[in-house]
Amino acid sequence: MLPCYVMLDLETTGGNAVHDRITEIAAVRMENGVETARWSTLVNPGVRIPPFIQALTGISDAMVADAPAFDEVARTLLEILDGAVFVAHNVRFDHGFVLNELARMDIALKVKTLCTVRLSRKLYPQHKGHGLDAILQRHGLHTLARHRAMGDVDVVLQWLKIATAELGEASVQRTALELLQGSASVPPQLETTISDIPDSPGVYIFYGEGPLPLYIGKSVTMRTRVMSHFQSAAKVAREMRMFIEIRRVEWMETAGELGALLLESRLVKERQPVYNRQLRREKALCSWQLYDDPQANPLVKLVQLDDLVPGHWGQLYGTYRSKRQATDALRALADAHGLCPRALGLESGKGPCFACQTGRCKGVCAGREPLALHRIRTQMALAQQRLQAWPHPGRVAIREYQVQSGRTDIHVFDQWCHIATVNDPAELDALTYTRQPLAFDLDTYRLLQKRLGHAMSQDPAVFRLTAANGQPA
Repeated sequence: MLPCYVMLDLETTGGNAVHDRITEIAAVRMENGVETARWSTLVNPGVRIPPFIQALTGISDAMVADAPAFDEVARTLLEILDGAVFVAHNVRFDHGFVLNELARMDIALKVKTLCTVRLSRKLYPQHKGHGLDAILQRHGLHTLARHRAMGDVDVVLQWLKIATAELGEASVQRTALELLQGSASVPPQLETTISDIPDSPGVYIFYGEGPLPLYIGKSVTMRTRVMSHFQSAAKVAREMRMFIEIRRVEWMETAGELGALLLESRLVKERQPVYNRQLRREKALCSWQLYDDPQANPLVKLVQLDDLVPGHWGQLYGTYRSKRQATDALRALADAHGLCPRALGLESGKGPCFACQTGRCKGVCAGREPLALHRIRTQMALAQQRLQAWPHPGRVAIREYQVQSGRTDIHVFDQWCHIATVNDPAELDALTYTRQPLAFDLDTYRLLQKRLGHAMSQDPAVFRLTAANGQPA
């Protein structure tokens, strides 16, 4: 198959290369088609082996109690791998465990890898299953040591002999070399061809076996970013879980980074992928509104952002996921600035508040501080959290152009809300006159603050929409 490779298999305490440990190693070194070394050993993982793993592999805590630890066998493993290609069935799993074990010893493993699951997919595309059990059944192979390291190594070596006999040595070697030149990091079960993913701006979506997405991400170089997920799987637990579950990748191109950010934010909120965290929809977002009247009691009220007219957002302070979070934040401000909890509606009753009695309130509740002054101090305390008012007289558009694809996207915004994205300037006419309910989105607000947070800039990609009469749209 290859001039020099090591067929390797591991048994472990679980499927997480970052946290779980190796319990058995088996390796057979092949040089020019001849077996030159064969080695296997149990490994003491230093942790208990879960019962279901013991039942699967037959390796018990008692069996590994007197076995060497990984650092005692690492030198032998490195010697057998020296100058060879690291080959395994689902190589990312085995390579990830070895990589992490060696990293704990401050040893960097630099070795090329080849996955025989992917090799099977290439050599036998007419078949759906390419796991070890599927190969055993398809080719009529047998083993009495399934889920033991050397038993599984021997099964893969037997399969390689059959594939060479059926398809020819040249075909197997050519396919192996093609995989070796760049796809070793790709999940073996992935149905999508990585080269089909454009290395341009856009959003990519990972899917498992079901219709719901595992993860939605964005990048200005999608193919490169997708590969970086796979390459970090050996060291990042979440990436490893996605690596194991992923079956296909879909993508949507955009003209630039802004379009990718907007699309990612919208899709994550709509589809709620399992592995996304930050961009999920914020339910019941609320904010503090300060009354103009200094005699109002309480001086502030909690409002739901979805219930407000967008033009009033400049009168709001802070964005919170819940009433409790908002209340805690306001209480912290009151403590830090000597504000009255009772005047803010945080405490009920009459007369001096508890904070006043302990010297933490300046006494507006006891008549020792003017109401107007207390309101001004409250406004100053809230100032850093104030939502910025929309600084434009009407709708604003941002144009993005992708040189390589020739794609143009025009994103239209009003009152910090994303109205639409169009690809043809002629479509802007409809957006100039069409009015629709505006839904505040915190992610879009934060995204636009830097780009549109001031008076109209000199950026030629940013322009106002105007109606036929010349008035702002």
